[in-house]
Amino acid sequence: MRADGEPVHRFAVPGGRDATLLLLARISMSSQRALVGVVTTVYLAELGFSALRLAVLFALVAVCSTLMSAGIGTVADRIGRKPFLVALPLITAGCGVVFCLTDNMPALFVAAALGSFGRGSGAGGGQVGPYTPAEQALLAGLVPDRQRPKLFGLVASSSAAGGLLGALLVALPTGHAAPGPIGPGTYRLAFLVSVVLATVAGLLAVPVHDQTARPARRARVAHDRRPRQPMSAQARGLVVRLWAVNAANGIAVGLFGPFVTYFFYRQYGAGTGEIGELYVVVNAVTLVTNFLAAPVANRIGVVRTVVIARTLQAVLLLPLAVAPTFIAAGAIYLARMMVQRFGMAMRQSFVMSAAPAQDRARVAAYSALPTQALSAATPTFSGYLIDTVSISLPFELAGLLQLVNAGLFYGFFRHFRPPDDEPAPRPDAVLPVAVRNRDEP
Repeated sequence: MRADGEPVHRFAVPGGRDATLLLLARISMSSQRALVGVVTTVYLAELGFSALRLAVLFALVAVCSTLMSAGIGTVADRIGRKPFLVALPLITAGCGVVFCLTDNMPALFVAAALGSFGRGSGAGGGQVGPYTPAEQALLAGLVPDRQRPKLFGLVASSSAAGGLLGALLVALPTGHAAPGPIGPGTYRLAFLVSVVLATVAGLLAVPVHDQTARPARRARVAHDRRPRQPMSAQARGLVVRLWAVNAANGIAVGLFGPFVTYFFYRQYGAGTGEIGELYVVVNAVTLVTNFLAAPVANRIGVVRTVVIARTLQAVLLLPLAVAPTFIAAGAIYLARMMVQRFGMAMRQSFVMSAAPAQDRARVAAYSALPTQALSAATPTFSGYLIDTVSISLPFELAGLLQLVNAGLFYGFFRHFRPPDDEPAPRPDAVLPVAVRNRDEP
């Protein structure tokens, strides 16, 4: 490790062993999300779920995930982030067991809600669950500001790698089989594999050191009864701006996000094998392109990178909605996911750099509330539109809303420069006298 905090080896993982373990956990959990995202949707459609009934399930999942995420973000800064990185994947594994053992509808609804089945139903499973605020806050505390874009770029790449594995697991059972039922045994085998993946993710977090938890433990031993510290004014201002930005995105995500797999299944008659193969290609390509995010952000700035990525992903939703064939739709979806992953890592890096260190988990959780709450409210409307008007209309509306989101992000943050946006000093730069002589007698 150099004096400036940069790793000695250019390919070293920022944050060392703990960050490596969390990235491996992200790969495992993203694999689980990618697998159940496809299998759950098609499985329930085969059981006779209409788009509207699926929408009710997706809304329930989103509401439950929102409440859990807000609760975790509220307490993680006080008691530590690690407990949630262990417990939540194990809860998800238990929900997978329910899908393995029964097709009772109430039981499946409860298990899907607690396990967040139905979120991240497109390629990659980038959203690994309601413990994401704790994960982001813990990761952000492992590295200095300048390494954060690289680390969160690796997080996005880990999601893509996990999505690639999950998509391969989807494609393998059916191969090139024709669309249609593949048998309850095959679905239950897929859910069993998801149980293993979620369990591995939880166990990988066990050896991680949580710096936040140590002061909390010392405080408990000393019977410290200090009142809980409120969020700082800086954090509150950041959250309010992010609420305004994320509201439009939340409606857009709720309109189309849960229905990506369903769209391919109904619009083009694609089976789980074909959809899985598409997601394999998407995740393989985005796994490579994610590494370009940090260099581009360092050159043009994190805010500009996010705005450009969000604009492109919004524009690409419109032709996706009316693509004539599955191959054409898949190509457009691939292009969209490339820019979506590109911008997602930089947005997370921006928020964690802009937030005060002691408020990071709360900022991550609270800033996402509009996205989560509105994405919970809109799937039912989207399902109604699909059943009664057009399966493409929710995608077109979502594209327009994400354009609004990109404009709002630029409007609020174009002059905001967190440490990640500051240009790195040149090695040969002449330091000011006050700095150059600080160690001299």
